[in-house]
Amino acid sequence: MTDSRNVRAQAPLAPGMRRRPSGLEIGSVLCGLFAFVTLAIWGFLAWPFPWNIVAGIGAPALAIVVWALFVSPRAVLAVHPFVRAIVELFVYAAATVAWWSMGQAWIGLGFAIVAVVLGALNGRRRLA
Repeated sequence: MTDSRNVRAQAPLAPGMRRRPSGLEIGSVLCGLFAFVTLAIWGFLAWPFPWNIVAGIGAPALAIVVWALFVSPRAVLAVHPFVRAIVELFVYAAATVAWWSMGQAWIGLGFAIVAVVLGALNGRRRLA
C-alpha cells in the first residue's frame, strides 16, 4: 500500500465559512496596517499645528478608502490583478516616502523590502 495514511481528506467548508488565512495573508494585513499607522504618524508629525490634524487623519483615511476600493478581499471595484498590485504598491510607497521624509530612511527601506516581497509572494499565490 502507498503512503496514503499521511493524506487527510479535506471536508468542504460549511456555507458562510472561510478557509484559514495563510502566513502570507497575515503578513500582508500587517504591512497594510503598518502603512496606515505610518501615514497617520507622518501626518501628525510632519505638518504645523492646524494642518497636522487634517493630514494625520486625512492621509490614512485616503489610503484606507483607496485600499477598500481596489485591494481589499471584498473590493468595491473589481479590477485586473495587476492594477490591484499597483494600487497596493502605491500605498506601500506612500508609507515608505513618509518614513524617508521624517528622516528615517532605514525604516522606510526595510518596510519597502518586506512589503514588496510579501506582496509579490501573495500575488503570485493568488494567480496560481
